[in-house]
Amino acid sequence: MRFELFIAARHLRSRRRQAGARGHKVVGLITAISILGVAAGVASLIIALAITNGMRRDLQQRLVGATAHVELMRTTGEGIHDWRPLMARLAQVPHVQAVAPGLYGQVLISRGARSGGALIKGIVPADELKIGNLLQSVNEGSYSDLAPNAEPAPDTPPIVIGNELAITLGAGVGDTLLVTSPQGELTPVGLIPRYQRFRVAGIFASGFYQYDSSFAFMRLADAQRLFSEPDLISVMSFRIDDLYAAPQVGHDIQQAATEFAGKGFAVTNWMEQNRELFRALKLEQVVTFIVLALIVVVAALNILSALTMMVMEKVRDIAVMMSFGVEPAQVRRIFLLQGLLISSIGTAIGLVVGYAASLAGSHFRFIHLDASVYSIDYLPFAPRFTDALLVAAVSLGVAILATLYPSTSAANVLPAEALRYE
Repeated sequence: MRFELFIAARHLRSRRRQAGARGHKVVGLITAISILGVAAGVASLIIALAITNGMRRDLQQRLVGATAHVELMRTTGEGIHDWRPLMARLAQVPHVQAVAPGLYGQVLISRGARSGGALIKGIVPADELKIGNLLQSVNEGSYSDLAPNAEPAPDTPPIVIGNELAITLGAGVGDTLLVTSPQGELTPVGLIPRYQRFRVAGIFASGFYQYDSSFAFMRLADAQRLFSEPDLISVMSFRIDDLYAAPQVGHDIQQAATEFAGKGFAVTNWMEQNRELFRALKLEQVVTFIVLALIVVVAALNILSALTMMVMEKVRDIAVMMSFGVEPAQVRRIFLLQGLLISSIGTAIGLVVGYAASLAGSHFRFIHLDASVYSIDYLPFAPRFTDALLVAAVSLGVAILATLYPSTSAANVLPAEALRYE
């Protein structure tokens, strides 16, 4: 292959030395356009795949970090009674690292004329910190007042809210909020909503809009009083050692709960809760790859044009080589290698540009997003080595297909016919 590669490289270099002829200029321009087209397609693919990988990675990290891997609840909706011995039993299930009780409830939070809906979770902070990191993202105030042994003013229990919710309410640390529960008290005049004033002890900023705009924490005992659910929880949250084993571990947890406390339990995991989101991201990645791969196809057509014109230009040279004993298969390989060189140069340039742009975007985060729409406030990049292999394989494969026709045409040149009038 050394001979074929030498001739292929010499053909690419010779056009620069013979740039005085119009035909050489045209072929050289088409070759340069082909290289730039391949480079643009490869760079676009690398950047697009880095963005989709980054979106998937960041969303998964934030979702898994903010929520439990597995959750256990009652199918009847009545909550879990006598939850302490059950929690102690389920903590012994294999692969379970931590378990935390929780009581969820939808409420209306208001401050003066401002109000907003929120999902309240009553927690035990020491347990909650083991299964999620939302409390660790408190950047104003502190969550320490949520500890069971903390004793703030009895008429204003503590509450920790998301920063977007705090902006909606115009609230800061130390302000008083009115929390109204739809689960009210039945009186002679009808159902009266239950309400309680809370003091803002902390404000968290997870960077995940869904939580920052509509999530709040309070002590488990305070939530039980607010919702009139004495010593009752609605969910047990679990963190396991392998988050991708969540379905199997969830099944084991449900089976253990059934054996200990009877039927009526159901489990869910982070994969089930976010299946549609990750499915949409995967579909977006596939569609983006197909659309941007068309740029490489267009560049391959330019390679086809360049090689076809080169064969027409080099008919005399091909005939001379074949008259000296060069076989048609060798001629075919010369033009195959020439197209492969063009594609390889463009692919290398595209990979360098694509990875440089992706790494710069990942480091500087210069593209900002609307967190209320995209759930995160910047465009993440996560370039992967496997993507480079895939893109390079597609680029080189398409280029090889584009060289089949001109290389075959070159191999079919008849020396006698080509040199008849020379």
